[in-house]
Amino acid sequence: MDVTDASGACADVLSTLSESIVAEDTFFENVLLGLLSRGHVLIEDVPGTGKTLTARSFATALGLSFSRVQFTPDLLPSDVTGTNVYNEGDGEFEFSEGPIFANVVLADEINRAPPKTQAALLEAMEEEQVTVDGETYDLPSPFFMIATQNPVEQEGNFPLPEAQLDRFVVKTAMGYPDEAGEVELLRRRVGRTDRDPSVATVLDPDTVGDVRTAPEDVRVDDDLLEYMARITHATRTDRRVEVGVSPRGTQRLLEATRAAAVLAGREFVTPDDVKRVAQPVLAHRLVLTPDAKVNEVAKGDVLAGVLDRVEVPTVEYEGAPAE
Repeated sequence: MDVTDASGACADVLSTLSESIVAEDTFFENVLLGLLSRGHVLIEDVPGTGKTLTARSFATALGLSFSRVQFTPDLLPSDVTGTNVYNEGDGEFEFSEGPIFANVVLADEINRAPPKTQAALLEAMEEEQVTVDGETYDLPSPFFMIATQNPVEQEGNFPLPEAQLDRFVVKTAMGYPDEAGEVELLRRRVGRTDRDPSVATVLDPDTVGDVRTAPEDVRVDDDLLEYMARITHATRTDRRVEVGVSPRGTQRLLEATRAAAVLAGREFVTPDDVKRVAQPVLAHRLVLTPDAKVNEVAKGDVLAGVLDRVEVPTVEYEGAPAE
């Protein structure tokens, strides 16, 4: 699938979602960035903003199978990955798949689970497989995890380990709708009998797989590769940062930037694409110093300062204006 067709497919998904869910277009685009980057998305927000509805609606619009795992302090790894069950008929153990075996998996309130269970997700997120009792099982393709978490300040929530945060390509938030948006939400509720809105299916698994390959055809100028590297290196030298963006994060920035170009219907990357995705892709990867935490410095502000300091290259493509 070429970039134009992939962009059109993504536009259909965005249009379908906006008809059912009241949220900013940027939020939906951030989730699609994770999908197109062949990664996973973390949504952090207070309860009741529609995180679970969003994940389920994305699966429906994409025509993919969906599974939801509610994370609790007593959740075991086998509750997620599955376990071997003894079959009395043939006298052998058979593997019973857990809820992780779906195309779109909602890891709901992921920061309420114990570390051992969270660690069980790392293999699934990185390798798209799980290992149970020494046997490895491939997950369905495509595999896309949308995890939600409540703010860590709320009771019963704990910060995710840095290693797990680094596995999410994008971290985003829905936020509260404005007054007009909330009135529209109520108006839509009055117009239907079901509590939750329905979403039309616009793609299928094969098309989703093709769409996810489209970013590989997007051109990236060498000056832009150097620009991305300068941004991530600058995070490592900022005095407020204890641990900057890892090389994995730099690669994810490239992948998300190409995905942003696909969403825009372009076969080339611009500096604006890099700046557009930098916050959702990089900010959550920063580990701030104790002093910065005491002073309540926000990771997003640190990254914004880095973007202001790093020189933006001038890149020209045929048929495109200079940046």
